[in-house]
Amino acid sequence: MARSTARKRALNTLYEADEKGQKILSLLEERIEHPGAQTPLPEYAIEIVRGVAEHKRVIDTLLGECSEKWTVRRMPVVDRNIMRIAVWEIAFNDEVPDGVAIDEAIAQAKTLSDSDSPSFMHAVLSAVSDRVRAMSEEDLAALDAPHRTKQTQSFAHEEEPAADAGIPSED
Repeated sequence: MARSTARKRALNTLYEADEKGQKILSLLEERIEHPGAQTPLPEYAIEIVRGVAEHKRVIDTLLGECSEKWTVRRMPVVDRNIMRIAVWEIAFNDEVPDGVAIDEAIAQAKTLSDSDSPSFMHAVLSAVSDRVRAMSEEDLAALDAPHRTKQTQSFAHEEEPAADAGIPSED
């Protein structure tokens, strides 16, 4: 199955979890065990969803820092989840060139979002790409350090919001 299709299926799962306020990995496991009327999730869709869940704190921090005057929570649900996929590919998946991740996100935005979203996403994702490429692996890991410490203490780590991204704490 094409990666574009896998991205769409991953987006469906991330969007649903976000809308329902459900833990990403919990919903993913439901979708794997009971795909319903749809075909089983492609492996790349599963990889994306797990990657976004694992690195959500860093992804949302990068999105929040690179989107001027917009908090992640203020972004439309579909837009923030399209961008979460792209940021995961930019920052954590070396197999996908940054330009491809950005182009795929913009293509999804053109069909699923309003007319202003593609240009907004292009600006934010380009800034994320520039920022990630300027960072060392240690700098990127340091963004995730508070997340990693808490991960060993709790399995609910996937839903911890990024404080700097304007996401209210769920505690």
